[in-house]
Amino acid sequence: MTERGPLKLGFLMFPGFPMACLTSAIEPLRAANEITGRREFTWTLVAETSAPVKSSAEIGFDPDTTLGEAEGLDHLYLISPPTAEFADPRRSPAKLRWLDRTGVTLGAFSGGIFPLARAGLLDGKACSVHWCYEAAFKADFPGVEAREVTILREGRRITASGAGAVFDLMLRLIEERLGRDCMTEVACWFQHPFVRDADASQKVPVARCAGTTDSLPVAIREAIRLFETHVEDPLRIPDVAAAVGLSGRHFERMFKRETGQSPLRYYHYLRLMKARQRVLYSNDSLREIAASVGYMTSSPMIRHYTEFFGVSPREERRLTQTIRRSPVRVEAAE
Repeated sequence: MTERGPLKLGFLMFPGFPMACLTSAIEPLRAANEITGRREFTWTLVAETSAPVKSSAEIGFDPDTTLGEAEGLDHLYLISPPTAEFADPRRSPAKLRWLDRTGVTLGAFSGGIFPLARAGLLDGKACSVHWCYEAAFKADFPGVEAREVTILREGRRITASGAGAVFDLMLRLIEERLGRDCMTEVACWFQHPFVRDADASQKVPVARCAGTTDSLPVAIREAIRLFETHVEDPLRIPDVAAAVGLSGRHFERMFKRETGQSPLRYYHYLRLMKARQRVLYSNDSLREIAASVGYMTSSPMIRHYTEFFGVSPREERRLTQTIRRSPVRVEAAE
């Protein structure tokens, strides 16, 4: 019987990539190798060039290979911020498409869905989108189905919404290859409290409230879902109350008791949060952003945005872009 080789994973890093996603991928694989005493998994750090790539934590990582030279991989995952662009917008997407044609499983962690979609590799597919990038992603890629699940595996496309989801995904790969006992031992090594189902919904914070939406009563959760799905065309609060089967007064009281704010103020804040996502993670004009969150013109949105966040959208975008353009300095290893 032929001995199987290790599962070979590559991680394509873009400048500013979330370091927690990378460590959440590698550490459980390392633990599985140690527990079994075999190299069941190998991993390769990949970048578009051979230069060190600086992570979100301002720590530089030396790639093992460039994307152009990457070969022999079973899986390749893109890790990036949502603003990532290809350094070589012609060759790099073409190489990813070639890898896809050769049978490599392609995926993305966190903001890595943005360059994966730009390469045309999510066309007609669904992907897991982190709730804080959802508005910007939907605006840029209306043809891709964005889902607020932690992990989405669709054929040879695998997307995970954040570092915790990446850890869960690696546990699933360990279970499939080595069995549930090994997976459980790896989880216990890291005191990982539980393994979520692949289709588990993301934990989403209740705006300006120390809690998550899944902890709210059903009627309030449904009201928030209606708010979320009617950002561009805002609903009347009495209509939302009726839709969840509550009188207007009861709805107001219950909503404020559970969230600490009135439904109208919550809805207003939610729309501005969606606007903020597009200010930070897209190049859309303020006029386009205002229209996308239910404002007829940009002036009132800018005024409300500044009142809520303490900075104007133009200034916040400028400051964020300045930080992203800061020069990267990586110390040589001793």
